[in-house]
Amino acid sequence: MFAPVYLDHNATTPLDPAVREAMLPYLDARFGNASSRHEYGRQARDAIDRARARVAAAVGAHPTEVVFTSGGSEANNLFLKGAAATMKPGVLAVSRMEHPCVREPAKQLARLGWQLEWIDVMPSGVVDSGQYAECLAKRPRMVSVMLANNETGAIQPIADLAAKARQAGAWFHTDAVQALGKVPVDFRALGVHAMTLSAHKIYGPLGAGALIVDKRVELSPLIAGGGQERGLRSGTENVAAIVGFGAACELAVQRLETEAMRQRSLRDDFEAALSDMQATVFAAGAPRLPGTSFFAFDGIDGETLVGKLDRAGFACASGSACSSADPEPSKTLLAMGVAPELARSAVRVSVGRGTSAEDMNRLIQALRQEVQALRGLAAMAV
Repeated sequence: MFAPVYLDHNATTPLDPAVREAMLPYLDARFGNASSRHEYGRQARDAIDRARARVAAAVGAHPTEVVFTSGGSEANNLFLKGAAATMKPGVLAVSRMEHPCVREPAKQLARLGWQLEWIDVMPSGVVDSGQYAECLAKRPRMVSVMLANNETGAIQPIADLAAKARQAGAWFHTDAVQALGKVPVDFRALGVHAMTLSAHKIYGPLGAGALIVDKRVELSPLIAGGGQERGLRSGTENVAAIVGFGAACELAVQRLETEAMRQRSLRDDFEAALSDMQATVFAAGAPRLPGTSFFAFDGIDGETLVGKLDRAGFACASGSACSSADPEPSKTLLAMGVAPELARSAVRVSVGRGTSAEDMNRLIQALRQEVQALRGLAAMAV
């Protein structure tokens, strides 16, 4: 079977064999409901407790601060809507580069009476500190800024932003889904009140995530029922997925340093070749995730180029997988001041543990061929 070289790890990652092995018993003999009080239930509860401790250890949190969810989208919604439900509507400040699962609930809250303030992003891909100060002067009740952008890979100065938000009296939340396993993530050092994680971005299973939340933050649950997860997320737990999440977190921390160094080398060599081809690399001057390149060739449609690369044997992306149905240019790039025409040319390559230097060399060759062919077609059409 034909299998393109997979270069879309920011969208999702393959399940690690060790993670699969950890999950298998809970898909077979250890099938108990963690709320049951017999041996089958106790086995499931113990497995969840061990996984909770592993997730907490990966980000420097306490196990009691981990609330398991179905993924990053639910965790982001749980914080924004859950916190909003416990207070009177006020100012909510959200960065313009957030994932849709932060932007959309923020818009929903605006329709319920909240004053939504958008935090601007500089051309570098980093939050505009001056305009951020203006937002804080409006005394927001909540602030949400992602730790690392899923498209550009740009890393935000979250510790500084969170400290300023605390001084302004706001709860500060960060979506750390893309950062976990790629750069060090420390809940305490960042100084945030809440942080979102997801398993399938770190070679864990789909359908598992977590909100790491300071116990001083009051939340109203999105899902009421049996009172699981300290009453913040009712529903019978997906034990196998949670176990896989814990195993993936442990492996991610063990491999982080060496894998980040290797991926950064792949990215830097790739971007040197992009420069030779006169490509624009977005957020190139900002601190970035080690394995993410978001780039464009002027005059070449990104979706078209992604399709050509797919047929040539390379699975890349034209932006966020969760926004693929949206025909509009990347909202992150538009927020950075990138012209819509160039934003429509954007292509994202995100490497992973299985990506080799040979894979990237072949991708460079394919890019040269496809870009030259598309430029030739464009010239003929003039």
